[in-house]
Amino acid sequence: MPKVPSDSKPGHVNLKMLAEHLQLSQTTISLVLNNSPSAKSIPQETRQRVLDAAEKLNYRPNYFARSLRQSRSMSVGVLAPDLSEGYFTRVMSGVVEELTLARYFYFTACHDWRPELLEEYPRMLVERAVDGFLLLNTPAEIDVPVPVVAISAHGSEAGVTHIVLDHLKAAELALGHLYELGHRRIAFMRGPKAIPDSDFRWEGIEQAARALGLELDASLETRIDAGNGNGSWSEKTGHHPMSPEIGYLPMKQLLARTRAFTAVFCFNDIAAIGAIRALSEAGLRVPADVSVVGFDDIQSAAFCTPSLTTVRQPLNEMGKRGARILLERIANPEKTELAAEVVMEPELVVRESTGPIKA
Repeated sequence: MPKVPSDSKPGHVNLKMLAEHLQLSQTTISLVLNNSPSAKSIPQETRQRVLDAAEKLNYRPNYFARSLRQSRSMSVGVLAPDLSEGYFTRVMSGVVEELTLARYFYFTACHDWRPELLEEYPRMLVERAVDGFLLLNTPAEIDVPVPVVAISAHGSEAGVTHIVLDHLKAAELALGHLYELGHRRIAFMRGPKAIPDSDFRWEGIEQAARALGLELDASLETRIDAGNGNGSWSEKTGHHPMSPEIGYLPMKQLLARTRAFTAVFCFNDIAAIGAIRALSEAGLRVPADVSVVGFDDIQSAAFCTPSLTTVRQPLNEMGKRGARILLERIANPEKTELAAEVVMEPELVVRESTGPIKA
């Protein structure tokens, strides 16, 4: 029996060495370590001995060889624009929860809206034999030979399942709340043109405003990627694309043009936090002078001052649902009846940043 050092590094101990060390067959060890149903016929004491030895000797299976046998790598690719606090972290918490339960590994790549990376990263991940793709806030216009699930991307690409929010309902909740508080002159901070959700959310706002009889005044509109010079969205700010500056600068620009509004509905919570800072610097109180509504309900929304009224996207659940559907599609590749779209429901969370219009 070969002597196996107890401090062996991962990959240095192979299945054959482990079998010889335990004086068991490679098949027995493989059944135990893969938690195969057939392993139930192996005595519990033997199974435990295998698991203990594998842990002690730092045994790691050859995943590439396993993927060739199973036609799966037990890994998926996750593509996102950025890794900033807010949307990404909440969605990924759900994704990770589901993938971990399924013992799936994941590669996360940040494309920062660069066309060459949007083309290159899917190819690189396919070369790494991922079993599927999960796209977060990323257009599903990728040509890959594996299942794809897109969250917040919208679209009608063949073979892609989309997880989306009911944006009309979201707009009805936010505008209805402000309307009930007496607000009629409402400013809007629209999302960046690059983000798929931006146009769909604006269409929801237009429809909800018409139903309430609210006039959408173009002079009260600004957007996250406006007013910061030339160049790409990230180049304009000079900072990470999802810092509060994305709302701070557009709000300063809007205030330089007009103050003829009593409320503002921001594209997301990060932007709303920046907008509140700009309003405060301009001598305007939130919500006494201007009410502010955000979007997403990120973790910090409840802890800023004032705490933020926002439209809550069920981001964690969207991540879990997206990962679950992707794993189901990977497990059942022959299934042809696929849901093209799964619509999630928003919720209004009322906190301190909104209040009645000044008399």
